[in-house]
Amino acid sequence: MTVRPAREGDLVELSGLERAAGEVFRSPGMDAVADDEPPSVEKLRVHHRRHRLIVADDDGRVVGYLVIAVVAGAAHVEQVSVHPDAARRRIGSQLVDAAERWGRERGSGSLTLTTYQHVPWNAPYYGRLGFEVVPDVELPPELRAVRRAEDARGLDAWPRVVMRRPIGGPTG
Repeated sequence: MTVRPAREGDLVELSGLERAAGEVFRSPGMDAVADDEPPSVEKLRVHHRRHRLIVADDDGRVVGYLVIAVVAGAAHVEQVSVHPDAARRRIGSQLVDAAERWGRERGSGSLTLTTYQHVPWNAPYYGRLGFEVVPDVELPPELRAVRRAEDARGLDAWPRVVMRRPIGGPTG
């Protein structure tokens, strides 16, 4: 399995991957999350051109992807999805680590994301990866705007949190 920058040819596959990854939200009754439309190929192409789209490639099959943004000076995980057929292989953590490297290369001091607080493969999982919940009173305006946009999309029907982990120094 290789984590690498996305290629133009990967973009079409990502919608199907996102839909499959969303299906796991049906088991805890979060059908609205499962039904949330995946990003369009055009939107993914913008991320690709900005070098903000990373994929996990399993012998030629894309099994996961991550979209990075910059929010309040931090590298921000906008989306991370892993196909359920490839679950429990540390693909998500490898994608997050790649986002950290991306942020380090650009001088970011932290990696942030928003996630569901009580879904086991969301906030509890990210906690195991070294992320900590950021109290609402400490959120910069840009992260508050991200949260408002999520709320407007109906994603706040279940409790969500912002999480952050520091980006360490150079590795080697």
